Amino acid sequence: MQPRNLLLDESLSAVALAHADTQQPQATFDAIDKALAATIGHRLFTILVHHREARESERIYTNMRDAYPVGGRKPITDSPWMRQVMQRGLPYIGRTADDIRDVFFDHELIVSLGCRSVLNIPLRWRGETLGTLNMLHEENWYDDGHVETARVFAQLAVPAVMEQQTKESPA
Repeated sequence: MQPRNLLLDESLSAVALAHADTQQPQATFDAIDKALAATIGHRLFTILVHHREARESERIYTNMRDAYPVGGRKPITDSPWMRQVMQRGLPYIGRTADDIRDVFFDHELIVSLGCRSVLNIPLRWRGETLGTLNMLHEENWYDDGHVETARVFAQLAVPAVMEQQTKESPA
């Protein structure tokens, strides 16, 4: 029998309980932010949704509102990162500032915040990528061992992301 990871258990439980909160999607996003900070770690944490028709990603959650405000949008391009994460639904790990520079147009701001590594996890529903859960930290923070835990929390974000999209859609 494998030993239990009590911190992970407590974090998963907190997110599950947040799903019952009436303040959606904020309660779930806050719980996921806190859970990921405790179990994997991050300096910057954001959630983006993908707007296919507009060819943009929109930030719907951030723990650094001054640097990365909610509502900020980024263009969808045909970059290798976009094909990997948004089209194929595969995680991306950038381990160094050079990796961030190669992938993100706002790399100078990212690095200025002390973030030199990134873990992007697609939010998936019915074979489609709805957006991404994004964690950034000091250099070489993330590795392949973080992907499965992050993927679980990303999937737990899906109902709240769908709720957010429902609120934004015209009736």
